[in-house]
Amino acid sequence: MSKLLLIEDDHTLSDLLSEYLTAQGCEVFQAYDGEQGLLCATNEHYDVILLDVMLPLLDGFEVLKKLRATHLTPVIMLTAKGDDFDRIFGLELGADDYLPKPFNHRELLARIHAIGRRIDYIKQASSQTSELTLNNVTLNELARRVCVFEHELTLTGTEFAVLHQLMKHAGQVVTKDTISQHVLGRRLAPFDRSIDVHVSNLRKKIARHNNANCIQTIRGSGYVFLAQ
Repeated sequence: MSKLLLIEDDHTLSDLLSEYLTAQGCEVFQAYDGEQGLLCATNEHYDVILLDVMLPLLDGFEVLKKLRATHLTPVIMLTAKGDDFDRIFGLELGADDYLPKPFNHRELLARIHAIGRRIDYIKQASSQTSELTLNNVTLNELARRVCVFEHELTLTGTEFAVLHQLMKHAGQVVTKDTISQHVLGRRLAPFDRSIDVHVSNLRKKIARHNNANCIQTIRGSGYVFLAQ
């Protein structure tokens, strides 16, 4: 069972989603504005947070920005359909995934389960293969730590999983669709830039402590983590 926080100001939609997810075995807590949602998110542990963009008092972006200063709880942003800016900006602030409204409830549940599978995989990783060190970047699966030289990086769960996929296949091209299926649990839709944004975030965080560009873009295909 997943413990979820749903931050959504539309009471009718919030109640419908809560009822559906509860019937699927989730434990759902509701908040109806940004300030209440942020307070809940920082004072309690949740497996996943479902965060609407358009909220009173604090909008979803402000909630996410403040939350990411102290917490790495997985966040799925609920955005307006067709609003690329909202989706990309949310990912840049540290959202793990997004879902445009209106959406199918089963698709939301699938996104939640994908995050759960990713977390379970990290927890169950074998100690014999738990650490990778390449190009001055060390990734430890069991401890869920990434260090560049002696500096530990603060990564979201999705960023960690993307980096793990690339480092596991260092020197090989990993397509965006492969990353999306392994990390987000879904095929990459046309014009979906979510993987690009997660990789961009990784590059920025690594570059703070390592001048070398470890992740190379292969135009029209995907990415390569450079082994040297």
